[in-house]
Amino acid sequence: GPRRAVAAGLIAPAVMRRAMVATFAVAFVSGLGLLPFGGPWLLVIGVASVLCGIAYTGGPWPLGYHGLGDVFVFLFFGLVAVGATAFVQTGQLTREVLLAAVPIGLLSANILVVNNYRDVETDRVAGKRTLVVRFGRRFARAQFNLSLLAAFVIPFLIAAPERREWGALPCVLMPVAWRHATRLRVQTEPAAQIRLLGDTGKLLAGYAMLLAVSLVVGR
Repeated sequence: GPRRAVAAGLIAPAVMRRAMVATFAVAFVSGLGLLPFGGPWLLVIGVASVLCGIAYTGGPWPLGYHGLGDVFVFLFFGLVAVGATAFVQTGQLTREVLLAAVPIGLLSANILVVNNYRDVETDRVAGKRTLVVRFGRRFARAQFNLSLLAAFVIPFLIAAPERREWGALPCVLMPVAWRHATRLRVQTEPAAQIRLLGDTGKLLAGYAMLLAVSLVVGR
């Protein structure tokens, strides 16, 4: 995997801490511009996002070190990101929005699954008890596959009430997803798993774009 800059001594911990604070500060201040559109609840979301971002690998009880990384990635990259974005633009949360948020969160978490799958041995030594460390690689593959399955079922649930045929557009990526599931099972070389990590991110991006197109054209 990639070198850890702080652990490798390339960046001093104090410098990394200042960079982290600066990044969170810029993101938070930028987000304040959305308050007139989304109301004070966005401030709560912003504060929660910053706190969970810090707590992911920092603080007295790091979330990522206790098997909760997948849960919080699903929540913040899926439900919070999609839900808050829609609410800012429309002023409401609909069934369609919440359904669309689920596959985005699941596919985002799958990126973490691949990363932790690759790092399971070093994570175990470091005391980082991810879900893969806790339950093994077979569990991780099942989680990965079930997330893919759910992601390609949900577009039909979105489209079904109004019988919109365009709702199935993201499903053109199902062969890609099948290959990803196969690669996770059979490829054991770190270099191959790193390539799968990048390709999992590309699948999320492609899926998100096709889902957006299906929702727009379907109207």
